[in-house]
Amino acid sequence: QVQLVESGGGLVQAGGSLRLSCAASENIFNFYAINWYRQAPGKQREFAAGITSGGTTNYADSVKGRFTVSRDSAKNTVYLQMNSLKPADTAVYLCNAADYSGRHNWGQGTQVTVSS
Repeated sequence: QVQLVESGGGLVQAGGSLRLSCAASENIFNFYAINWYRQAPGKQREFAAGITSGGTTNYADSVKGRFTVSRDSAKNTVYLQMNSLKPADTAVYLCNAADYSGRHNWGQGTQVTVSS
């Protein structure tokens, strides 16, 4: 089973930026897509952004234009660059690897807190 390790979270003021990393223990092209989800306190987990093995990127409307997902295949790492952060972006951000069999693998998550 793939291991996914997120890093890069922290506390930032509104309008600031953070870059999250998701390091996978195996080749990221083994997966159909690597996605970022987020879960705020008391709310359901929601999709934020993702990148398919073919390089197609997808974003939730709430982050479009502010977040950018990218990858470094040599490092088996997927990044989430988050700019113009808002307090509403405060959440635990989780990396998800969806394989071609429809199985989902999850990391432990990294906390992002945006202060107003």
